[in-house]
Amino acid sequence: MQFGIFSVGDVTPDPTTGRLPTEHERINAMTSIALKAEEVGLDVFAMGEHHNPPFVPSSPTTMLGWIAARTENLILSTSTTLITTNDPVKIAEDYAMLQHLANGRIDVMMGRGNTGPVYPWFGQDIRQGIPLAIENYALLHRLWREDVVDWEGKFRTPLQSFTSTPRPLDGVPPFVWHGSIRSPEIAEQAAYYGDGFFHNNIFWPKQHTQRMVELYRDRYAHYGHGTAEQAVVGLGGHVFLRKNSQDAIRDFRPYFDNAPVYGHGPSLEEFSQQTPLTVGSPQEVIEKTLSFREYAGDYQRQLFLVDHAGLPLKTVLEQLDLLGEEVVPVLRKEFAKNRPANVPDAPTHASRLAAARAADTSDTNDTQEVTTA
Repeated sequence: MQFGIFSVGDVTPDPTTGRLPTEHERINAMTSIALKAEEVGLDVFAMGEHHNPPFVPSSPTTMLGWIAARTENLILSTSTTLITTNDPVKIAEDYAMLQHLANGRIDVMMGRGNTGPVYPWFGQDIRQGIPLAIENYALLHRLWREDVVDWEGKFRTPLQSFTSTPRPLDGVPPFVWHGSIRSPEIAEQAAYYGDGFFHNNIFWPKQHTQRMVELYRDRYAHYGHGTAEQAVVGLGGHVFLRKNSQDAIRDFRPYFDNAPVYGHGPSLEEFSQQTPLTVGSPQEVIEKTLSFREYAGDYQRQLFLVDHAGLPLKTVLEQLDLLGEEVVPVLRKEFAKNRPANVPDAPTHASRLAAARAADTSDTNDTQEVTTA
């Protein structure tokens, strides 16, 4: 199982000081956070894609390429690549290039985002969000798997004898997660292709998450990719840690109360009770995170949001120290207990390359047997 962090890259005033970081400071802070994630032994760093204030990550491949050059083991991902408003040809080329530069330490999470105005900014209609996601990914899927593509669809100009360059590293495309909070069509899409499904798991009660994950698992089995238990699931989560829960609640409350997304609504206590948000000691974070398996089953990737709502960099790095030293080692051990042997590990480039080579060997042997017979 993989553990890591994801960032939405918001530029938000610190409510305890009133200070607003510059975009330059926030971009460099995100880089520092990624490097710290590798230092403390986490597996994944993921970042969003936004094209509007107060967010800075408009070019994930640029930042992830920079981080790839400064890390050795960290898997780099997106917590949203906008499949609806990006050209699938550009996605195919950008992320294949990044895959080469990172020596395979890259995967991608496709999503529609949560900013309506982005659609007209990139020449699209938000009312076509789901059809765009379906058609654009169908093209992207082919561009990474076919050397020459002829294509005609509704939302972009046709392609004739087109080859996307560079080709995926070792002939193995980046692994794709389809991220969604509320759209069953996206869970269906992930299942159809046998890709991963990532549920943000921040704002909604566990009953909603359970329905979405179960839908994906059932449809994954329906399309013949394996059993429902073998589907590849990732979950988000939001944590704030201190050595004891009283300090965590005291320190985080002003950030929660003024957060752009969930501030000025339910209280911190109400939100923590109703959603996966965990504010407390390392043991409390461990216990609540382990409870995710009760409604999501055995899953492959757990990402935490730790740098939202104006938290200063120093505080975020303290969060990572606690995650790396006291939380994740226990989670690794506990999630491994009673994990069925047929549940696959989280996908990596190495594991997928090995599977592809094994399949090629099997096909060759089958062909030889038929020829001999």
